[in-house]
Amino acid sequence: MADQNVLKYSIYQCSSHSASFVPENVLTDNPNDGTSRWSSESNNPPQFLTLKLHNPAVIQTISFGKYEKSHVCNMKKFKVYGGLSDDSMIELLDGGLKNNNLTESFTLKHTAGGNMFACRFIKIVPIQSWGPSFNFSIWHVQLRGIDDWNIVKSCVSWFSYYREKETIRLCLKHFRQHNYSEAFESLQKKTRVQLEDALLSKLHQCLVVEGDYIAAEHLLVKAANDGCLDQYLEQQTHKARWVPLIPPPKSSENIYLFGGWDGTTDLSDLWCYHIPSGSWTCLSRDTTAQGGPTPRSCHKMCLDPERKKIFTIGRYLDSGMRVPKHMRSDFYVYDIDSNQWTLITDDTAAMGGPSLVFDHQICMDVEKNTIYVFGGRILTSVNTIPGEENICSEPCFSGLYSYHVPTNTWTKLRDDYPKPDLHDLEIKSRIGHSMLFHEKKRLLYIFAGQRSKEYLSDFFTYNVDTDRIEVICDGKDVEVPPAGFTQRATIDPDLNEIHVLSGSNKDKREEYVKNSFWVYDINHDRWSCIYQSDIKEQEGTTQIDQPLEPCPRFAHQLVYDHIRKVHYLFGGNPGKSHSPKMRLDDFWSLHLYRPTKEMLLRQCRRIIRQHKFQEIADADPIAALHYLQTELANTVDHSNAEETKEFQLLSFNLFSEKEKEVKDELSVDETFKRRSQLFDQLTDFFPEHMTQPKNNLIDLIPL
Repeated sequence: MADQNVLKYSIYQCSSHSASFVPENVLTDNPNDGTSRWSSESNNPPQFLTLKLHNPAVIQTISFGKYEKSHVCNMKKFKVYGGLSDDSMIELLDGGLKNNNLTESFTLKHTAGGNMFACRFIKIVPIQSWGPSFNFSIWHVQLRGIDDWNIVKSCVSWFSYYREKETIRLCLKHFRQHNYSEAFESLQKKTRVQLEDALLSKLHQCLVVEGDYIAAEHLLVKAANDGCLDQYLEQQTHKARWVPLIPPPKSSENIYLFGGWDGTTDLSDLWCYHIPSGSWTCLSRDTTAQGGPTPRSCHKMCLDPERKKIFTIGRYLDSGMRVPKHMRSDFYVYDIDSNQWTLITDDTAAMGGPSLVFDHQICMDVEKNTIYVFGGRILTSVNTIPGEENICSEPCFSGLYSYHVPTNTWTKLRDDYPKPDLHDLEIKSRIGHSMLFHEKKRLLYIFAGQRSKEYLSDFFTYNVDTDRIEVICDGKDVEVPPAGFTQRATIDPDLNEIHVLSGSNKDKREEYVKNSFWVYDINHDRWSCIYQSDIKEQEGTTQIDQPLEPCPRFAHQLVYDHIRKVHYLFGGNPGKSHSPKMRLDDFWSLHLYRPTKEMLLRQCRRIIRQHKFQEIADADPIAALHYLQTELANTVDHSNAEETKEFQLLSFNLFSEKEKEVKDELSVDETFKRRSQLFDQLTDFFPEHMTQPKNNLIDLIPL
């Protein structure tokens, strides 16, 4: 394949209404020139920019240059279309630009059916700008691809053949859906075009033509065993299952808990939860007496699993304790094997590290034996001079630091920038945020938090090897976990997922706390909410039975076993206004799971048997009732309320007068139509390259 070339193009049309003149300097990337851009007349669709190439080419990437700083007219959302003519284009990209000054490149769809296709026209359609009610601006566009005519010529010829083949497939689908069997067989024999994978054609024959539901079930089992359903399963979102840790779970690890505030006082006890036995052991009632940390809260801990050490740094002090002798930032390490605490230093600031902070974040790079500490509010001393201000009015926040354990050295990596511009590549410090380290990508992921009265929902990474910051999103107009603080996050480097259990957020108007659990797919840059809980317990009532899930809370602790894929949740504040000192001591495990192959096959069997039940009911309601109680009942998850209700309604409707009227009107064509709909429903579980076209022939007819 030839190397990518920068393709030459000319401006063809600039709006949906008329062609417009575009200055020549638009063809050159001039980020310092505010006039070097194309701008739409308004922000109301349809607005678009069409680029016409001198010759057809395989266009593989598109790049957008920007102004020298963020701009309200940048395209937040846009689409790109392409084709050989300006009146027949297909969608090549659905994307959006970040509101900064950095050039962004995107891969365009340039293959179909495993072959490359060529375009002569590229249409850029802005959908939303970063500033509300602002028009759209495109500062610079660069297309890269292949323009070698020896290659492009074959791509043009192949695409013409591909379009004709897809048209035939649409006809075949239409004929088969409407039971035009002679037309279907004649067209397929004449063209030798296959509508779908042979397995699905066989499934259609068994299910729709012959009504052999048992054979159809066997084919689905074969398809699952051959991996045909794996892609569908991988695309499904997680589901959450909470389990109270009363019986011993099956595992072989320990969870450590140190200190904290019980609603009345700070603690200095150290506990170990032994997962195999499901039992807690108090390792120390007072770590201070054993040479360890003093009582504290709002501190942070990190584990080095390879060397079996736990590090802890930071704490909160009441205003009465903020005197010089208590203001030093001590730093401790606990050796798990020897059950021994060691004071690394009594003042990290004196070693070039952070000052005394609270509500910060800390994580461990096990490979490089390095600890990272970011954010947190810096505690300041109380001024005891009468008549003067007691506490500093402006809060100070700590930056980003690294601590190299073998050499006992601290390094400041980033200072706090209260008002960073996106192109400055600096970060705004905060409290109550989340920070996670991806050991394979060598990235720190930092999310959310609070800074004074500002609740943050930005999301960015810091590369520990290259010292580079990259903003993933600023949290505006994007579906992300609610802005706030005290949320808890974990990371699974194998699955490339980040998990966030929300805590307090900026909406404090409610008297109760709302929790939600989010999963961020790193590979696809996508958030999904898989669990929400906003249970409000009625005052004055008690719950005798064990609850099915933990009550909403904040300031809890959440750890993750990425080997066994299990979360563990402990304690927290339920946010009861009538009992502000109340603290929870419950302990839960959270299992995230996607539907398994067995679960999907059971769902397919249930769908198939429901249709067979309806066909039996049309002829013999008594036989249908027997089938319902035996064959169909075996496919229902009776612990699932929705499935159980649906199952019960089938028997209820069996002898209803309305159902009898419907049965009398059924015909052979109606039976074929219902079976075809069942077949289409089952094909949704198969990858697209195996199935008939998703579109329909009649959709091509304009109104």
